[in-house]
Amino acid sequence: MGEMLDKAKGHANEAIGKAKRAIGEATDRPDITAEGDAQEAKGDLQKAKGDVKGAINRI
Repeated sequence: MGEMLDKAKGHANEAIGKAKRAIGEATDRPDITAEGDAQEAKGDLQKAKGDVKGAINRI
C-alpha cells in the first residue's frame, strides 16, 4: 500500500516541480526555478522510495 502512495506523491511532486521550473524560467525568476528543481528532485526520491518498498514486499 505504501509503495503506491509514495509513487503517486512522487509523480505529483515531479509534475508540480516541472511546472514551477517552467514558470520560473518564463518569468526570469531563479528563485522559483530553484524551487521547481528541488520539488522535482523530491518527487524522484519519493518514486525511488516506492520502488524500494515494492521490491522489499516482493521478497
